[in-house]
Amino acid sequence: MKQILISFFFIVFLFQLGVAQNIKGKIIDSATGESIPYANIKVNESENLVSNGEGYFTLSENNSQDETLLTVSYLGYVNQQLTVAELKRLDYSIKLAPGVFQLNDVAVSNIKPNPYEIMANVKANLSRNYTTGEKGSKEMFFYRTSNYFNPSIIDVEINESTGFSKQALSKINNDLQGFSKKLISHPPLSFTDILCNYYSVKTKKADKFVFTSKLAVLKATVLKNEGESTSLDDLEKTAMNMMLQHLDSTKYYRAKSGLFGSRDTISLRKDFNKKKNKGIDIEIDSQLTATKSNLSSFMYQTNLLNNKKFDFIQKPELYDYTFEGTTYTNENEFAYVLTFKPRKSKAMYVGKLYISETDYAILRTDYILEEGEKLNNFNMKFLLGIKVSENVSKGTITYKKKANDDSYYMQYAAIETGNYFYLNRPLKFIELTSSDKDVLSLDLKMEANTSNKTEFLNMSRSTTTAEAIEKIKETDFKFITIKSYDPKIWKDYNAIEPLQEMKQFKAIN
Repeated sequence: MKQILISFFFIVFLFQLGVAQNIKGKIIDSATGESIPYANIKVNESENLVSNGEGYFTLSENNSQDETLLTVSYLGYVNQQLTVAELKRLDYSIKLAPGVFQLNDVAVSNIKPNPYEIMANVKANLSRNYTTGEKGSKEMFFYRTSNYFNPSIIDVEINESTGFSKQALSKINNDLQGFSKKLISHPPLSFTDILCNYYSVKTKKADKFVFTSKLAVLKATVLKNEGESTSLDDLEKTAMNMMLQHLDSTKYYRAKSGLFGSRDTISLRKDFNKKKNKGIDIEIDSQLTATKSNLSSFMYQTNLLNNKKFDFIQKPELYDYTFEGTTYTNENEFAYVLTFKPRKSKAMYVGKLYISETDYAILRTDYILEEGEKLNNFNMKFLLGIKVSENVSKGTITYKKKANDDSYYMQYAAIETGNYFYLNRPLKFIELTSSDKDVLSLDLKMEANTSNKTEFLNMSRSTTTAEAIEKIKETDFKFITIKSYDPKIWKDYNAIEPLQEMKQFKAIN
């Protein structure tokens, strides 16, 4: 009898695990079997999900019931609607069929559309299609960032520090070499996930538009190296602690590198730095403030109207365009497909555009720096010992038309940026005083690549009023620090399924 009871409770336990388990699916091409990244999955006609770069998606526990309705769509494919129960019967694999529609189905003649006329119409309609209206909105965002710092050379040697003997400096330099070796062998890497509600409205006051935004973070996690390895934040703290050993926080200094000196006064005193920031509302220690700032910066980076990076849309005269045909859209309409490449030296990107046939809105853009191109390149390596360049810039961005509105909003974005830098210079901090001066002199050599990957998903969107937004109270939050990815952390929410790189990452202790 005892054995029967144990078996019964074991079966019940397994059943409970099955009920609480998140549902994971994959979207593939029915013809080729290849995975389809960035496909849209609408859950119960309310929240939007997207398949990751490997074609996978995960549903929250609340949306893992058999009756949950999924609507899957992707440019160039026929929409498919199914329940979670049907997904299970399909072995958690959704096969999308390519659309069979050709140009002749939508063109009144056999004349091939002129890609430059299409781009002229795109440019003419940019403001109408993407300008933010005056209606307030409440949007749910999922925002993931992955930060990488890969140094190949780190060589720091302190030559002089007031109050330190040669023997003491020798020990400090040995400690610095040990720290540098660890940094190179275990490069800093971190992943942050944030789910939040974002409220925004544009109101007119005294003939000027004022933009107001509020942020409410629902959950936030950070996965990063600790212990023997070092995160970027840890690296900054270590550098600051090193400076505090050699510079008096009650004094003022001026920096000098080679023949070049800084006119700015440098101090480690908190009250001095507060004075420098007087009149600027900055809460340095606020996670909410930092997150809002990062989100605003990202919104600018992906703004088709303002960011000059999108010159392949704003300045079509710089590029060559090729008409590739038409494709079927998520809204049962058609889109032109154009590829582009640089025509003039100022142009730097290659890629593809999907453009609405009805209003010439950009529905999706895929772009990447042409091979060998670099942004913001500064090379004075042999003269000044400095070289900096942005050598990675690529992305995929999709847009969706607002409900009851003719304008569009960004629904999903996957952006990657990267920089190379080389620095080989002496650096000296000299105390500002007429008497004996404190001096810190060091040689610094560093070569590294940094990169940042950001994924953004607008999961749901609804209208609200300026009065309602005004009543929203913002509160600070703390990241949940994790040492390895655990899908249970997000079991209560829909989220972007991470790539294998993030799943396999484990912090080093």
